[in-house]
Amino acid sequence: MIKNLLLVALRNFKKDKWYSLLNILGLTIGITFGMFLIFYIKDELNFDKHFANANRIFRINSIIKEADRDTMRWAIAPFPLGLAVANDYPEVEEAVRFVRSGRTMFKNGATRLYEDKVFFADSNVFRVFSCQFIEGDAKNPLQEPNTVVLSESSAIKFFGNNKKYLGKTLENVNGKVYKVTGVIKDIPKNSHLLFNILVSRASLPVDFANNWGSFDFYTYVLLKPGTSAAAFTEKMKPLYDKYLASIFTQFNIKIRFEAQPITSIHLHSTTVNEPEELGSMSYIYIFSAVAFLMLVIACINYMNLTTARSARRAKEIGIRKVTGSNRTQLVLQFLIESTLTAFIALLISIGLIAIFLPTFNTIAGKFISFRTLFQPGTILILLGVVLFVGLAGGSYPALYLSKFNPVSILKGSLSKGSSNVNLRRALVVIQFSISMIMLICTWIVYGQLNYLKNKDLGFDKSHVLTASANIDRDIRSAVTSFKNEMRQNSNVVSVSTSSGVPGAGTSFNLFSIETKDGYVDKGVDVYSADEDYLKTLGIKMAKGRNFTGLSDTLHSILVNEQLTQEFGWGENAIGKRIKFPGDTSGRYFEVIGVMKDFNQKSLYNAIAPLILLYNANNNLIQLKLNSANIPSTVAGIEKTWKNTFPDIPFEYTFLDQDFDSQYAADQKRGKIFTIFSVLTILITCLGLLGLIAFTTAQRQKEISIRKVLGANIGQIIPLVTRNFVYLVGLSCIIAFPVAGYFMSKWLKVFPYNTGLNVSPFILSALVVLLITLLTVIFHTVKAALTNPVNSLRSE
Repeated sequence: MIKNLLLVALRNFKKDKWYSLLNILGLTIGITFGMFLIFYIKDELNFDKHFANANRIFRINSIIKEADRDTMRWAIAPFPLGLAVANDYPEVEEAVRFVRSGRTMFKNGATRLYEDKVFFADSNVFRVFSCQFIEGDAKNPLQEPNTVVLSESSAIKFFGNNKKYLGKTLENVNGKVYKVTGVIKDIPKNSHLLFNILVSRASLPVDFANNWGSFDFYTYVLLKPGTSAAAFTEKMKPLYDKYLASIFTQFNIKIRFEAQPITSIHLHSTTVNEPEELGSMSYIYIFSAVAFLMLVIACINYMNLTTARSARRAKEIGIRKVTGSNRTQLVLQFLIESTLTAFIALLISIGLIAIFLPTFNTIAGKFISFRTLFQPGTILILLGVVLFVGLAGGSYPALYLSKFNPVSILKGSLSKGSSNVNLRRALVVIQFSISMIMLICTWIVYGQLNYLKNKDLGFDKSHVLTASANIDRDIRSAVTSFKNEMRQNSNVVSVSTSSGVPGAGTSFNLFSIETKDGYVDKGVDVYSADEDYLKTLGIKMAKGRNFTGLSDTLHSILVNEQLTQEFGWGENAIGKRIKFPGDTSGRYFEVIGVMKDFNQKSLYNAIAPLILLYNANNNLIQLKLNSANIPSTVAGIEKTWKNTFPDIPFEYTFLDQDFDSQYAADQKRGKIFTIFSVLTILITCLGLLGLIAFTTAQRQKEISIRKVLGANIGQIIPLVTRNFVYLVGLSCIIAFPVAGYFMSKWLKVFPYNTGLNVSPFILSALVVLLITLLTVIFHTVKAALTNPVNSLRSE
C-alpha cells in the first residue's frame, strides 16, 4: 500500500510541477536556513561542554557592594581564595587560578611575535580542565617555574610544523626564558576561556599568597558530584568575615563569592572582566523563534496551496471513496505527499548547507563543521524537521480534503473550486504578520546598532592609530625618542601615550575622595596619560587645565564631570584632593582639571567616574593621522618604529575599529537576523505568488466576462487587490503591538538607545503592502490581458 501511495504522490508532483516546485523551494529555504540557526543555537548552548566533568566545574565570582552604589559583579577574585576554598571546604576536589598576562611578545631566535591569549596558571590546571595533549602529559607540566604549555597553533606559529616541541624555549621581551613542557590541541572556540599559552604560575615575579585586596585572578573549582552551585555559594558566606573583613569593613565594602557553572557563563553571565566575548540568551530565544517561524511559514505555504487547489483533487478523492478508500487511507495519502515533499526539500537543503556553511560561519563568527550535520543529535533534529514540516504542513489539507462528500464531488458541486477561504485568509494574515514583525525588528535593530556606531562619544576616534610598546627601564627613553620623531612627521597631527584608551585599559582602584562630609572611600576607574592625550583624542576640558609636563607627575590628576557630580563637588572641583585609603604619609592627588564626559567604555555602560594620572611614557602610543594617504603615513611610521624599537614588532590598530569591536557580537547577530528576515519574506512571497496565481486562475472566467462587458484593467485590478490589502491591514493590527512590545524590552538593555519611533512600523507595512500589490497586480493584469475567447469557449 505504501508503495502505491508513494507512486500516487510522485504522479501528483509531476502533474502539478509549478505548484510542487513552489512548495519544495519554500520548504528548502525554510529547512536550509532554519538548520543554520539551529547550528548556531546548538553551538551557543554547548559552550564549555567539551571539558570532561564540565558539569562539576564552577568559577567563583566576586559580588562587591559599596555604600550608595549598585552592586558590582566581577569574574575575578583575590589570589588566596583558591587555596582557601580548597582547604576550608571538603566539597572542593581541585581549585585552579588563572591570571591574564596580557598581550605578550615572545622570541624564538629571529622570530618575534605577539600572543594575545596568554595566562599564568596553577600546576593542577589540567586536572580541572581536560585537554588533549599532543606532546607531554597532563600530570604536572607547569610544576616548575618558567615552564609553558602551548596550543598546537602557537607551537606551529613559533617553531614551525615539525611535530617536536618539548624542551624548546621561548624568550620574552625582558629576556626571561621559558621551557616548553607540553603541547595541547587548540581549545575549541566555543569556550568562555581561550588560552594559547599557559605559563606556570610559579613564574610570577610577585608573591600574592596573602594579598586578599587585589582582584586579578580567575578562580575555578572542581566540586564533588552532587554539589550544587547554590549550596556552595551559601557555604562560602563566612569567607568575608574570615579573610576580608579586616581589610574592607573600614571602607564600608561588603564582598561575597558566588559559584557559577562554567556551562552557564557564556549565555548567562552578568559579570565584568570576562576573558571572552559573551553570548546572549535573548538571542537564543530570538533565533529559535525565527527558525521555528521560517518552518511555520513554509508549512503555511504548503497548506494554502494544497487547500486552494482542492478542486483539482476533488474527483480523485470522490472516485477513491466510491471504490472503497476510507478516510484514514486518504489522510495517509496526503501526509505521505507532504512528508515526501519535505524529504526532497531536505535532500536539497543538505547540498545548500554544504555550499553556504563557510559563508554562514564568516557572518556568524562561528567554526561549525559540515560534519556536525551527521552527528546523531543533528540527524534526529533533521528527521524531526521533516516530520514537523510533513505533519504540520500536510495535516490540515489531509483532514480537509479527505472529508469531501463523494456524491457531491461526482455531481460536480465542487467543480468551481472548493477550499476553506477563511482559513487561507487567516494563514496569509499570519504570514504577513510574521514577516512584518521581523521587518520591524530588523529596522529597529539596525537603527540601534547604527546609533551606537555613530553617536557622539565625547572624543574623536577617527584616524587614531594605536601601537603598543612593552615598557621597561631600557626603552622609556626610546618612547620619548619615538614621540619626538613623530612630532616631526607632517602627516601626524598629534602623538601621545597612555596606559588605557576608550574601550580598554582602565584599572578599578579604591580611593579616598574628598567630599563636604570628609573623605569617602570609593572605587573609581583610573589610568595614566601624558600631556598630549586629550589633544590626540579630541577630549575637551570643562574647567581647569590639562597636564603640562613632568611637574604634574606626583600630585596632579584630571577627573571627568561624572566624578564631580557623584561626589557633590559642583563648581568647586579644582583643588579637591584624592588619596589612597589608609595612606598616612600625607601623599595626595589634587584635581587640576575637569574633562568633559566621554564614553570610556562601550555604550552598553553609562559614563562612570574616571581619574587620569600623569605619566610621560606609557605602554600605549596613540597617533592622530591626517586623513589623506594613510597607507603611506603608516609605512613611514613603521620605518621609524623599527629604527626606534628594533626588537618589538610593529603591530597597530585604529581606535575607531577597536572601540566599535565592542559591538561586534551584536553586529553579527543583527546581520544574521536581517538575512533571515529577508529569507522569511522571500518564503512568504513564494507562497503568495502561488496563491495569487491560483486565485486569479480561479477568477479567470469572471475577469473575462467583465472584460467583454466593457471593464478595463483599472477596474479589474481592485477586484483582486482589495482582499489582500485588507489582509495586510489586519496584519498591521497584529504585528505592530507585538513588535513594539519586544523591541521596547530589547532597547532597555542599552543605557543609550534610539527609542521607538513610527518609521520602522510604517516602512515595514509599506514594504509588505508593496510586495503584495506588485504580485497581485502582475497576475491580475496577466489575467485581464488574456483573450476572453480562450476562457469562455466552453460556456
